[in-house]
Amino acid sequence: MNPGACILNAFGQYHLEVEGEDFYIDLLFYHLRLRCFVVIDLKVEAFKPEFSGKMTFYVSAVDDLLKHRDDMPTIRMILCKNKKQKIVEYALRDMNQPIGVSTYQLREALPEQLQGSLPTVE
Repeated sequence: MNPGACILNAFGQYHLEVEGEDFYIDLLFYHLRLRCFVVIDLKVEAFKPEFSGKMTFYVSAVDDLLKHRDDMPTIRMILCKNKKQKIVEYALRDMNQPIGVSTYQLREALPEQLQGSLPTVE
């Protein structure tokens, strides 16, 4: 195995119950080599400052409810349709834990090598 390979155990959308209320983390992974949780929040819109507060809530809950005392710090990522650098900077400036904010791209068509491998809509 490649020593730089990422080994993750995926939980998919993960349900948390806090004080009788239900919350759902979009993607929760446990990185086996790094020994830490990875919390990913997916957004179909541009980054908004309130996303960082929601992420802080999720990470605090994961750290309190799931994390073992020997685990490394939880990694947090917000994937947005797009972002404006200054808005992200101002929203995260005083945060003292690492967080990643990135964009994603959707493709209208599957790559050519996969087109015959998946069923059609029909």
